Amino acid sequence: MIDPTVASNLERVSTATLCSQLRRRGITGTFLTGLRPLRPDVRLLGEARTLRYTAHRADVFDEIGGGMNAQKRVIDTIEPGEVLVIEARGQLAAGTIGDILALRVQQRGGTGVITDGASRDTPTLARMTLPLYVGGAHGAVLGERHVPMDSDLPITCAGVLVMPGDVIVGDAEGAVVVPRALAAEVAADAVEQELQETFIAERVGEGASVAGLYPLGPEWRPRYEHWKEDHS
Repeated sequence: MIDPTVASNLERVSTATLCSQLRRRGITGTFLTGLRPLRPDVRLLGEARTLRYTAHRADVFDEIGGGMNAQKRVIDTIEPGEVLVIEARGQLAAGTIGDILALRVQQRGGTGVITDGASRDTPTLARMTLPLYVGGAHGAVLGERHVPMDSDLPITCAGVLVMPGDVIVGDAEGAVVVPRALAAEVAADAVEQELQETFIAERVGEGASVAGLYPLGPEWRPRYEHWKEDHS
């Protein structure tokens, strides 16, 4: 499970701020581009549980795609605090998950679902409390375009490498992947960054120039530290 202090910090900050902090550490391409939240009012936080779909091939699907396939096995073993992250190659011509399996994720204590493919039953999913980030909506079953191949391995979702156990954070803008080993320091520095940006926005709103203010320069630092004491 994610450390409670780290989780509290991650829940306070935006995905944009987290992207900035990761970039400062030389890590780019962590935002899951092109996915939209079905519940933009519900934040997502959890550890990645990965699932990979390959392109459909009839003989392979006949062999491993039916019954208790890789998709159903991983969903049926989701642990509390995990986010199901699906690699579907950006293929939007069939669904990758629907309402019943999403409900199973929720009932198991999962904290979200992310797919770079489409989802089925989207109107129902949008009424659930479970946050989902999807590439689109499509009524067809996954067997028209996908084979549920394997799980719990590195995947590429929406162009982003996702390792099992990575920390996933989502807000109304989208979702970002935070490497587990960096989560604590990134979260703490993100909180500090947003404090600074709140201070800066207030000064800009009062008419101050951004010169020396954004980013925060030495001439503004003492005033910021005084302001921070009253706002932390």
